[in-house]
Amino acid sequence: MKNKTFKPAWWLGNPHCQTLWPFIFRTRIKKEDVTRERFELPDGDFIDLDWAGKSNGPIVFIFHGLEGSSQSHYAKGLLRCITQKGWRGLFVHFRGCSGEHNRLPRSYHSGDTGDIGYLINTIHQREPHIRLAAIAISLGSNALLKWLGETGSKNPLSAAIAISVPFDLYQSVKHMEKGFARLYQWHLVKQLRHRLSKKFQLTPPAIPAHPLSSIKTIFHIDDHITAPLHGFKDAKEYYALSSCKQFLKNIQIPTLIIHAKDDPFIPAHIIPSANELSPFIQLELSENGGHVGFVSGAFPGYATYWLEERIPVFLKEHF
Repeated sequence: MKNKTFKPAWWLGNPHCQTLWPFIFRTRIKKEDVTRERFELPDGDFIDLDWAGKSNGPIVFIFHGLEGSSQSHYAKGLLRCITQKGWRGLFVHFRGCSGEHNRLPRSYHSGDTGDIGYLINTIHQREPHIRLAAIAISLGSNALLKWLGETGSKNPLSAAIAISVPFDLYQSVKHMEKGFARLYQWHLVKQLRHRLSKKFQLTPPAIPAHPLSSIKTIFHIDDHITAPLHGFKDAKEYYALSSCKQFLKNIQIPTLIIHAKDDPFIPAHIIPSANELSPFIQLELSENGGHVGFVSGAFPGYATYWLEERIPVFLKEHF
């Protein structure tokens, strides 16, 4: 299971450096030309899709992480490496993440597979002879892997890739409350509180009121807002039902999981063992890489982003 291909930049040996470097320094990467589509959902809500690439080749879905969007540092690079192969990139914004609040009081969450399934099946119906694949990041990777396990062989994807996966949501969230990881949590909580406060002014939720200003951790957000807003008793029930680890053995399409042991968001002890994986899963586990980092290169001015080299190789094998 150990991946011997990724070699971290010597000047980014620390997992936090690996995680933060692309977040801070990839602002200058050229944005791909995209066409936005407003995709209507069966319950009257919508999600926004950004299409890149002008061919009629295979379609690669990209599902983002917590509070991500097509402006996220990894989005531009992934879309570019996809379109350079003559494929079409389809960046999927979860509800409320495209810069415009969704219509319904509900939002999105780590185990929300309904929208993923409806979107992928609809695109397949539109273009039944086109090959499809999916890439997912962090929160999105948990949701995608869960959906793959739920559907088994009954989905239209040719391949899937999951990056920096929070295999056990409860353990991952509690890990964010320790040490340096609390800085990442602070940033994410700040983003969530800002978005939810604006959204709830437009569409007040039918859940017990809880002042957002008093929420300091992701667990508290999930316990007071995410869980009741989406029909769960509490955060622990939400995590127990939504964590992807329990679904991995049921996956029946070629799936690559790329993960680093030093991921500062996710404790190493929850990484699945070989007997917890389906034979269709290829787990590439590196010692270093941080969270959605995987930065190589001899010097800072020559940084390379290994995910954008590895992903097209795997997809090409299955297209």
